[in-house]
Amino acid sequence: MAKPRVFISSTFYDLRQIRADIDQFLRGLGYDAIRNEEGSIPYGKEDRLEDYCIQEVRHSDILISIIGGRFGSESKDEQTIEKYLQAGSISQRELRAALENQKQVYIFIDKNVSAEYQTYLLNKGNSNVRYKFVDDQRIYSFIEEIKNLGINNNIKDFETSEDITNYLREQFAGLFQRFIDDQRRIKEVNLIAELERTSKNLNQLVEFLSNQNKDQQEEINQILMINHPLVNWLRSKLDIKYNFYIVGYNDLNQLMLARGFKNQGEIIDQDNGEEYYMWSRSNHDNSTIYIKINKALFDIDAQLINVLPANWKDNMAIFDHIMPMPFPNDNDLPF
Repeated sequence: MAKPRVFISSTFYDLRQIRADIDQFLRGLGYDAIRNEEGSIPYGKEDRLEDYCIQEVRHSDILISIIGGRFGSESKDEQTIEKYLQAGSISQRELRAALENQKQVYIFIDKNVSAEYQTYLLNKGNSNVRYKFVDDQRIYSFIEEIKNLGINNNIKDFETSEDITNYLREQFAGLFQRFIDDQRRIKEVNLIAELERTSKNLNQLVEFLSNQNKDQQEEINQILMINHPLVNWLRSKLDIKYNFYIVGYNDLNQLMLARGFKNQGEIIDQDNGEEYYMWSRSNHDNSTIYIKINKALFDIDAQLINVLPANWKDNMAIFDHIMPMPFPNDNDLPF
């Protein structure tokens, strides 16, 4: 199983115990700790020793840089000299390599060195100033460089190795939590992408079926209109035994005229305030039938709107059968 590779970068003699403590901490987490004194770095014979360290930094996942009071071995890298106008130490070059390769970097500075850094800022450029906690002023120049970085300058002061390991434990836990959260988001993004693909496929399917059934659209509309709730209502009220359908107001009017009704025009119902088309028919028994069809069932072009049976309401069509008043009996007259 792959393990995170963590490169420990610092001067050796003054920080060897801290390096050992961090190594033990990392191995306790199951990580690979990379230290040059433990033979973790494979050295060849073609390049300088420090170049192999830089290669190992590039192959690592995390770099822990510990800055103490000693400058350490000076780097012989000509690019570093040209780029920074002065030679840095090997540990400084390792940190620069990690930053340039966008590695996760944690920087720890000895607390005394960090405090004296403020004195350096006040006396920068004065070569006559002697510093108590560093053996070379270039250490402070390098601290200034990394503090001025726009990104990846996670810097903490320390007194003991426990300060470093406690901080790293919290940071590693945060990285793991962020990894879990990123995995969840990846699943969400994949789900959204899958839904988009499904939606696109459905749209293509609908378009295909529409094109296939283009010539059958009229038959489909007829089927829908034959089963329109208004048609079913009229079939029941007028006792129509055959199938028919209504496209618009003109079809409805022709049907009503064919069934012996007279068009009474448009009215407003006094009970509900709705507008209706109304027809009436007188029967042989002198009774009168009134049929009122709500205008809301038709669009502005007087075409019938499709309505689901579940959305049908009683006020959409009204049937009234008015019986004649009976003639009074002569025996009931008071005179």
